Amino acid sequence: MHERAGRPAAESDLVDVEGLVRAYYEKQPDASIPEQRVVFGTAGHRGSSLNTSFNEHHILATTQAIVDYRTARGITGPLFIGADTHALSAPAQTTALDVLVGNRVRVFVDEFDDYVPTPALSHAILKWNNDPETRGEGEADGIVITPSHNPPQDGGFKYNPPHGGPADSEATTWIANRANELIAGGGGAVNQAEPSGVETYDFRGNYVEDLANIIDFDAIKRSGIRIGADPLGGASVHYWAAIRDHYDLDLTVVNARVDPTWSFMTLDWDGKIRMDPSSASAMASVLEHRGDYDILTGNDADADRHGIVTPDDGLMNPNHYLAVAIEYLFAHRPEWRPDAAVGKTLVSSSMIDRVAASLGRRLWEVPVGFKWFVPGLIDGSVGFGGEESAGASFLRFDGSVWTTDKDGILLCLLASEIRAVTGKSPSELYGSLVERFGDPAYERTDAAASAAQKADLGRLDGDAISATELAGEPITAKLSHAPGNDAAIGGVKVTTENAWFAARPSGTEDVYKIYAESFEGPEHLKAVQAAAKQIVDAALASAGE
Repeated sequence: MHERAGRPAAESDLVDVEGLVRAYYEKQPDASIPEQRVVFGTAGHRGSSLNTSFNEHHILATTQAIVDYRTARGITGPLFIGADTHALSAPAQTTALDVLVGNRVRVFVDEFDDYVPTPALSHAILKWNNDPETRGEGEADGIVITPSHNPPQDGGFKYNPPHGGPADSEATTWIANRANELIAGGGGAVNQAEPSGVETYDFRGNYVEDLANIIDFDAIKRSGIRIGADPLGGASVHYWAAIRDHYDLDLTVVNARVDPTWSFMTLDWDGKIRMDPSSASAMASVLEHRGDYDILTGNDADADRHGIVTPDDGLMNPNHYLAVAIEYLFAHRPEWRPDAAVGKTLVSSSMIDRVAASLGRRLWEVPVGFKWFVPGLIDGSVGFGGEESAGASFLRFDGSVWTTDKDGILLCLLASEIRAVTGKSPSELYGSLVERFGDPAYERTDAAASAAQKADLGRLDGDAISATELAGEPITAKLSHAPGNDAAIGGVKVTTENAWFAARPSGTEDVYKIYAESFEGPEHLKAVQAAAKQIVDAALASAGE
């Protein structure tokens, strides 16, 4: 924990926006240098112009690669494009439009030149593709320009194919490889033209009006609860005012400022400015208002993550809120399929497992990455999909798809519905879950690992783990593939009756991440974490021999 974590950002913490944008245009990446190549993580390509990992040539090449991918896959409809409030997002959108128009792709930008949250873009793609009349003009897809909650100096570029959610690894690998070929070749195969002739789409109006089909606003309004919403300087800033006005709610936009330096933020746990609504350090200034509202919420820069603050408990742990949301939704959405499953990533809390079992619902446990929930949300076989990192989405009242990407605005609104309908805050409801199922201790830590060790961990098979016991309990499973869909998890997960850990290599640092949880309390959690490191290190040593 940094000594200034949770304290306001100082002048010395702020990025030079002018220098950042200048570097975007001036620095040219070298595809032979790994750190300067286009690399898609679980959501998209991210980097900074300052270290030549997110520059004009990256976006020229990546956009052309997306055009080539569309052609190869027969995608002939329009492409929806939007950007968040990061300083590099606007120039990246201009660059992308040059390429899209140069390739004669039909493009929709925001009607009001507004920022576009990730869920609003996913919603737009699905609305187009689910309407037989518009779909007849060809399937639509989209690009959202955002590095999510990353610091102000970062940029991000994400492709959402016609299913509306994050592209799968087949698509991102194809696009990244093609983009790096174009960069290495000097960019001569990139087609550009002035961004004229693009069409407009009301992302905000369409999204806000349709919320009535997934959130019980009548209950919220009748209850008279006071709601506070802080966009944290992100793309949802004008959406919250529109929601308030459209549904006549007692809702206050706590901070409507947009500043590409995020000078109003408090520093995150490591001393960086990071717009993470699940971090108490990043949300410190928001938490000062916890007593002013019945429900207080925060979103990150592209509004795909949520933070829930209650007067009685402050900022909720994302795992706690997911468990409460799941129990509430499956009890208050009678039109959902009776066999609709509870979806969670394998590093999310086992409290969710116990809630799902009590509901008589199938648990669908998948690897890290929201892309795994897409098919189930589309066909209604998964009612709710959530990640421990405060990202989730769920079905409409009628059991049909809402978004196939994470929707932080939606999860924040659900907290108000829960409070209005039950008369209790989500944190109070979590307390009742603890009384019924136990009180788990959960934490994520990092352990040092070389590039070779990270590669070994990513390929590690559960059978390579020789241990039979974890922190005094017999091991019940050693997993290298997710139970829900048998997809490789890029690491391992080890479980006992009352505890588990999962280890995965970091994609950006020389560490591997250890997620661990124990229903036996904090001291047992420490024992689990220590044993996890010993088990993984032993397995890596054997793999390296």
